Amino acid sequence: MTTHFDLLVIGGGSGGLAHAQRAAEYGIKVAVVESGPLGGTCVNVGCVPKKIMWYSAHHAHQMKHAGDFGFDVSVNSHDWADLKKKRDAYIHRLNGIYEANLDRRDVIYLEGHASFIDDKTVAVGDKQYTADRFVIATGGFPIVPRIHGAEHGITSDGFFELEERPQRVALVGSGYISVELAGVFNALGSDTTVLVRKGGVVRSFDKMLRTELELAMHQSGIDLITGVVPHELKKTDNGLQLIAEDGREFGEYDAVVWAVGRAPNSEALDLDNAGVEMNGYGFIPTDDWQKTNVDHIFALGDVTGRDALTPVAIAAGRRLADRLYNNMPERRLEYHTIPTVIFTHPPIGTVGLTEEKAREQYGAQVKVYETRFNPMVYAFSENKVPTAMKLIVTGAEEKIVGCHIIGDGADEMLQGFAVAIRMGATKAQFDDTVAIHPTSSEELVTMR
Repeated sequence: MTTHFDLLVIGGGSGGLAHAQRAAEYGIKVAVVESGPLGGTCVNVGCVPKKIMWYSAHHAHQMKHAGDFGFDVSVNSHDWADLKKKRDAYIHRLNGIYEANLDRRDVIYLEGHASFIDDKTVAVGDKQYTADRFVIATGGFPIVPRIHGAEHGITSDGFFELEERPQRVALVGSGYISVELAGVFNALGSDTTVLVRKGGVVRSFDKMLRTELELAMHQSGIDLITGVVPHELKKTDNGLQLIAEDGREFGEYDAVVWAVGRAPNSEALDLDNAGVEMNGYGFIPTDDWQKTNVDHIFALGDVTGRDALTPVAIAAGRRLADRLYNNMPERRLEYHTIPTVIFTHPPIGTVGLTEEKAREQYGAQVKVYETRFNPMVYAFSENKVPTAMKLIVTGAEEKIVGCHIIGDGADEMLQGFAVAIRMGATKAQFDDTVAIHPTSSEELVTMR
C-alpha cells in the first residue's frame, strides 16, 4: 500500500470527510485515518441519532393534540428498544455509505489511531505514513466531571446505548445537549429533571430564548433546578442520588446524564512531535485559513474550539480544499452569522447577535422588534405552546444583525431567513416581503 500521500486527514467525521472528498475531486492523493465508525460524532452519537429521537418525541406531542382535530387516538406504549434497533440499523447503513463514498473517490481509508512522529510522519498502528499536508479533524468527546461516583452516570454517548428508557432521569448541565435530551426523555414518559450550576439553561443564547424555553420546559413537566454544583453521585438500593456541594440531595434516579461540556480529541495525537501548538484546554488554534502554527498542518471542526457545529466543520473543510487545491486563494469560512438550531420542544432557531452582544457592539443604535403568539395549530388546544420571535436591528437603515425564534417550525423556517441576514437584509426589506398566510414565519415580515 502507498505510504506517502499529498494529503492525510486525521479524523473521519463530517469535517474531515468533507475536506478529503473535495480534495480527491481535485485529483489529490488522499488518505483518511479514523479509529471509530465513519461519520464521527454527528452520524454516530450526535445530530443524526438525536434527530431521530427528537422525531419520536415530536410524534408523542403531536398525538396529544390529535384529538383537538377530531381523531380518536389512544397510545398504549412506546417501544424504546425497537426504536433503538431501527435507529442503530439506520446509522450502520450510513457508515457503509460513507465508506463507499471514499472508495468511489479513491480515498484511502486507514482504520486506527493516528499519532505524529514528526511534522511529516504519522503512525497508524504499526505502520508509518508521510504526507505533504495534514488536516486534523478529530472532533471532541463528552466530559465526565471529576467527582466521586461520576462513573455511575452516563454521557450523551451513553444515552444512545440505552436499551430501555429510564423512568426517573436527571440531566446535569445547562447547554443544548442537556435540554435536547431532557425534551426527549420527558415526551416519551420519563420523570425528567435538569440540574444546572447557575441561573438557567442555554445561557449563551438570547435572553428571550432562555426565558421562553424555561417556561416551555416547566409547562411540559420538566423540573429545572438551579444553583446545583455536583459533589458526589451515589449508587443506592433505590437508584442514583446526586449530592450537591451545598449539601442538597437529589434523586433517586434510574439514570444520570452528564451534559457538562465537550473536550477536544487531541491528547493522543502527540502534537508536540510535530510542533503543533494547543491551548490550555487542548484545542488547536488556527488562523482564518484553518492553518495551525505549522505551515503544512491544518485543523478544522470541533478540535479547534470554534463553533462546534457539523455544517461549520463541513463548510470549513470544503473551503480549505478549494483554496489549497483548486486555485481559489481567498476561499475560507467566515465564522460569523452562522445559523443554528436547538432541537428542544419547541425548537429554537437563531442567527446573528444576541440583544446583549448587539448593544455591546452598537450601543444606542440598536432597536429590537419582538412578537409572541399562539400558533394556529393550538387553536383548539387547552395547553398551548407559544411562539416568540425577536429581530435585532442597528443603524438608520435598520440592518438586521440578529434573529431569534422559539416555536413549532423554527428549525425549518430559519434557513431562508439566515440567507437574507447573511446578505445584509434590512428591516424595511423584510417588511417589503409579502407574507405567506397563515404561517408562523409570516410574523418575521409583519413585525412592527
